[in-house]
Amino acid sequence: MDRDKYKWQFASILAIAFQNRYVEQLADQSLSQEFSAEHIYNNLDKPKDPKMGRFAFPVFRFSKVLKIAPPIIAKSVVEYIKEKDELTSTLVQIEAMGGFINCHVNMKSLIVETLNAVLSQSSEYGNSTIGDGKRVIVEYSSVNIAKPFGIGHLRTTILGNSLRLLYKKCGYDVVGINYLGDWGTQFGKMIVAFRKWGGDIDLSQNAVAQLLELYVRFHKEAELDEALNEEARRVFKALEDGESEAVALWQRFREISIDEFKRIYELLGVEFDLITGESFLNDKMDSLIERLEKANLTSESQGALIVELDDPLLPPCLLKKADGATLYATRDIAGALWRYGEYRFDKSLYVVAVSQSDHFKQVFKVIELLEEAEKIPESERIAPRLEHTDFGWVKFGDKTMSTRSGTIIFLEDVINKAIHLVHDMITEKNPKLPELEKTAQAVGVGAVLFSQLSVRRQTDVNFDWDAVLSFEGETGPYLQYTHARLCSLIRKYNQDISPDIDFSVLDREEEHRVIELLYDFPVTIESAVQQDEPFFVSSYLLSLSSAFNRVYQRKDESGGPDRIISDDTSKSSARMALVQAVRIVIGEGLRLLGIQAPEEM
Repeated sequence: MDRDKYKWQFASILAIAFQNRYVEQLADQSLSQEFSAEHIYNNLDKPKDPKMGRFAFPVFRFSKVLKIAPPIIAKSVVEYIKEKDELTSTLVQIEAMGGFINCHVNMKSLIVETLNAVLSQSSEYGNSTIGDGKRVIVEYSSVNIAKPFGIGHLRTTILGNSLRLLYKKCGYDVVGINYLGDWGTQFGKMIVAFRKWGGDIDLSQNAVAQLLELYVRFHKEAELDEALNEEARRVFKALEDGESEAVALWQRFREISIDEFKRIYELLGVEFDLITGESFLNDKMDSLIERLEKANLTSESQGALIVELDDPLLPPCLLKKADGATLYATRDIAGALWRYGEYRFDKSLYVVAVSQSDHFKQVFKVIELLEEAEKIPESERIAPRLEHTDFGWVKFGDKTMSTRSGTIIFLEDVINKAIHLVHDMITEKNPKLPELEKTAQAVGVGAVLFSQLSVRRQTDVNFDWDAVLSFEGETGPYLQYTHARLCSLIRKYNQDISPDIDFSVLDREEEHRVIELLYDFPVTIESAVQQDEPFFVSSYLLSLSSAFNRVYQRKDESGGPDRIISDDTSKSSARMALVQAVRIVIGEGLRLLGIQAPEEM
């Protein structure tokens, strides 16, 4: 990550001041590293109230060592800085505030630097080189064929899509993979159900919904007749062995499902670089198991083949059932090995729900044990590169969804309802809006997506229609409406943004807050990537929109509206440069979340 020059200047000055002001007291305390500029830089806070400064350094930690009260330490260090001409800076102003040393930046410098950067770089503002020469795989969505695209698949799909875009923004070579659940015992169940009760089904329409009904019926019938489960296991083994009738039915289910999924992905605006599935790995199982056996990692348990994980918190990893059928874990292990051979990735993310946490711990552990047994060089090991990027549940009325029981809400129904509700709202407020249908779809879909991206990914989300579709508060429509308002101002101004702007007229507190936030956009993107957390971007966009709307709605000295476009050409020009910069950043931020940014609403 490129260093923030203002932050680095502050950290460097503090490092020199502490090392000189308390040189004797700290000499024997082994704290020299903590007073390096690098350490201070990485431990600076941001005051909750921007009026208190842009950065803050807490000194409470050193009170016990120095046997001095924190406010006295802060005051003493700041006095030392002010006494030394060589520590004077044109970029930052430093002051003591209680037990903190706070830093204010030179706003004139920040304004010119930030606005020129945004306006000149446009949508490339915030691009980073931290990923140059590195490759990341992001696996997301990974829906099961022959089952509907339910609301439960929403978070993996849009979180993964956003992470793919964010990593690309930071210079990584990204491979987004949709790893379909198209293999396993469940397909033995589907084939058995179709053979028994699917003779009259017309799969030319509503095919996936009808297949779901068969799947649910199978589980209800199997509760009364255990023989059905045994029959399903035999059928899946026949499928693995290539039995023609079973393969033909499976291929039919797969083709129907993929056609359905493509329509949903297009509606969501979600893309992949590779669509594959578990079935692709079927011919790679024998070589994997042979490799594990050669490494002396396998053993038998009640006829099944397992790997003991040498971890009291994890059960053994099951590779093959007693009937010889492989499992999801076997295919994930083989998949990770194949992907590394194919892509030589630096990192591979599995964007999968938290409920699969133990599964991935088992898979990663098996790969770790295999690489240790084979004495693979550390630089070539795959296990340290694998990450389970987990997330919480999507709930409706605090209820989670289940395909087996049939308690599933179709994602397309949710999206269509959102589009319909937005359409009604726009028709009521702005019936003459050009491209009303297109805008309603963009806002409806954006509302659904933002409802999942506006919270940290590990948090459960309870879907609430009123909150999701509100044009006020922390919602997608609010951000889209702010973007449309900015576009409206630009159309009204109807002039090019001049490169010769007097930025000194942007002298009000509200404008300064917006510019500080614009400056923070690149570091927000990098933080989102480093923690695999699109929430950082959504939270940032809400802060930026709120800050701009305070500029838009503020009053002048007489109590009237302080208009952005006025008879004062110098102010208008500078303020419209600010408008354009905010529009660029909000538009790019929404794109990174996978959300469209309408120009009119």
